[in-house]
Amino acid sequence: MDASQLNWLSAADAVRAIRDGALSSEQLVEACLARVRDADGAVQAWAHLDPEHALAQARARDRDRSEGRPTGPLHGVPVGVKDIVDTADLPTEDGTVLHAGRTPAHDATVVAMLRAAGAVVLGKTVTTECAYFAPGKTRNPHNPEHTPGGSSSGSAAAVAAGMVPLAIGSQTNGSVIRPASFCGVYGFKPTLGLVPRGGMLRLSRTLDHVGLFARTLEDIALLAEQLVGHDPRDPDTRPRARPSFVSVAAEAPPMPPLLAFVKTPAWERAAEDTKEGYAELVSTLGDRVVEVELPESARSAWDWHRSIMEAEMAANLAAEWDRGRDRLSAQLRGLLERGREVRAFEYQAALARIPLLNEGFAEIFERFDAILTPAAPGTAPRGLDSTGDPAFCTLWTLCGMPAVSLPLMQGANGLPLGVQLVGPRDWDARLLRTARWLVAQVAAG
Repeated sequence: MDASQLNWLSAADAVRAIRDGALSSEQLVEACLARVRDADGAVQAWAHLDPEHALAQARARDRDRSEGRPTGPLHGVPVGVKDIVDTADLPTEDGTVLHAGRTPAHDATVVAMLRAAGAVVLGKTVTTECAYFAPGKTRNPHNPEHTPGGSSSGSAAAVAAGMVPLAIGSQTNGSVIRPASFCGVYGFKPTLGLVPRGGMLRLSRTLDHVGLFARTLEDIALLAEQLVGHDPRDPDTRPRARPSFVSVAAEAPPMPPLLAFVKTPAWERAAEDTKEGYAELVSTLGDRVVEVELPESARSAWDWHRSIMEAEMAANLAAEWDRGRDRLSAQLRGLLERGREVRAFEYQAALARIPLLNEGFAEIFERFDAILTPAAPGTAPRGLDSTGDPAFCTLWTLCGMPAVSLPLMQGANGLPLGVQLVGPRDWDARLLRTARWLVAQVAAG
């Protein structure tokens, strides 16, 4: 096995190699750290990285294996964790000067799950300020003059640049799907409540989702399977059997899936090469895709999302507003000002629309296996003062549906352009199975 290429191993391949004794966790982590040393000066994906601590974790994993102790499904595999997710052994500063030096006493639930599965927490990845729009330092690995997206910029960029095979992010609007599209990796936002959020910076109970990044769909399924569970700190989770993501995603569909191509009202914002790419994709899929119009009532979903997000963020970041509003970015300060003005009637009315929207989509999913729609208006915009437009993610985040971005297209400028698939709530594993089918169809031409 070429030591210079170990950092590009998929997580699934790394697990198998470590299990078979062909690779040690220490070797894999050292290869990833070497890649960080080579690439991160340009990409700047990491907020906190302690190489010796990462290697110490890896050596402990290797000792566990050599001494016959139980090993987990992610044994010895390094993972990047977004810097809004608490880690007891590394700082968690949430991308804001107001939390500089913050050192949590406990791991977030998903971090505890990662450790229980045998993973090595390589470090903390860059987030935008409080996971909102003010950009962090991270650059797009494909072209440093372009944004990597936000707010999970560091997680997407670290995976895309080969610094780590897996990473955790979050999405309140488009913060997983958009950076995955811009950076050319797989990004997965599970159903709301499937993956617990305890120990993460809370922006919006209604909208916050944990997100996953990887370079293969198999790795997305492997990671997702370890993170499902009930957490008393997250009232939207519940006790449930853990879905068999890996086996279901690897299955052939019982029949070729039928996709609903939904442009959404955001289609007018799509770049020409995005529209051309989707026309070609729809042509390739032939009778397996049908264009479907959203009901007129869904056009207000973007306004409902904004009311909910701004009101809940204003409430959840009230302490930051009170003690340091003058140290917040203009973008975040403006959102919190608007959120404090949202009327209770508007907020409650917006919340009441979510189950009605999902009822309408249930009718679509009676006929179609998944919705096909853009992940972003186009490729990553040039410039580092903006993280891009989340408009193609907003509706699905509001509804709490699972969504995945697939790195299947390329823009006219050569940068990646993701394809988004959306499925019905709680059918996450089947959505990944459909995604695998779509990837195969595109590869076959």
